[in-house]
Amino acid sequence: MFLQTLSATNYKNLRQVEVQFCNGVNCFIGNNGMGKTNLLDAIYYLAFGKSRTCHADTQVIRHGESFLLLDAQFCSHDRQERVSVGLQKGQKKVIKRNKKEYERLADHIGLVPLVIVSPNDLELIIEGSSERRKLIDGIISQYDKEYLHQLLAYNKALLQRNTLLRAHVADAELLGVCERIMAEKAAYIYPKRAAFLEQFIPIFATYYVAIAGDNELVSIRYESHLQEGDLLAFLEQSRYRDEAVGYTTVGIHKDELAFYLGDYPLKRIASQGQTKSFLVALKLAQFEFMKKACGKYPILLLDDIFDKLDATRVERIVKLVATDRFGQIFITDTNREHLDTLLQQVEGEKCLFTIHQGSIIA
Repeated sequence: MFLQTLSATNYKNLRQVEVQFCNGVNCFIGNNGMGKTNLLDAIYYLAFGKSRTCHADTQVIRHGESFLLLDAQFCSHDRQERVSVGLQKGQKKVIKRNKKEYERLADHIGLVPLVIVSPNDLELIIEGSSERRKLIDGIISQYDKEYLHQLLAYNKALLQRNTLLRAHVADAELLGVCERIMAEKAAYIYPKRAAFLEQFIPIFATYYVAIAGDNELVSIRYESHLQEGDLLAFLEQSRYRDEAVGYTTVGIHKDELAFYLGDYPLKRIASQGQTKSFLVALKLAQFEFMKKACGKYPILLLDDIFDKLDATRVERIVKLVATDRFGQIFITDTNREHLDTLLQQVEGEKCLFTIHQGSIIA
């Protein structure tokens, strides 16, 4: 998958941007606050229909403006795909593929496979388990449409069960309906997650060694209630307790990915460099896995990737991304030396853009 052109109007601090990219490495240099991250976020928005950094759609509209427009031309296996997003305050967001509006956003997910490495990835380590489940679900949903549909159905039944619990409506029949749906969907979702992680974790470990060397032992452990038995039985057993607390305490919505450095949780003992190396390895492994699962190269966005890394780790990452194994890359940095070093090693197509106050200079 390649992004050929992008037009952005009123997206955050990007007032009016029109740019053509190369199929190799596209580098963006500029001081903080100039719009580098916003440009990558616009690409992310085109792939997922939402911002990576803002929770509400209205937050991505440029201050003082009432609308935004994004329009991009992609190419995949010689097939042209045009994706556009229109958003006006007070109105419904409109996402179109080749000028035809989607009925459901879920139908768009997976058209533009994409992986992003950004400073926000730290949430995967310091925040709760929901962030790590989002990582798993986001990857699988890009190549397995049925998984996304099953997950949405599970979450809908979970919401209905929680509503009944909070209302203290002890209706066994209604609770039973919700629980049977949750158990049915979980029986599909859990094996998919387990199979994905069985393949993914060794890829991650290989990338971590490539970045940090082989003197540090890292691991990822998957924890789920379904490892211990059938969800329907657990839900029935937990009704009294769940009604007391007002929410569902068992299920795949409680699945956890535990990150370890040696025998200890990563967030407890890892240095900034080790944490950043872990996250970069995690995302490069995501790219590698998705490339095989989707049958095409995802677009790779690297936002401020070299921050908090020592010179040795920076050099190793440069050597990794300078190869042709990653397809089209978009990379930002405030350090011109980092980008010059990278571009010197890239043999294929490469471009360098300067971003200043929301404008791009080729």
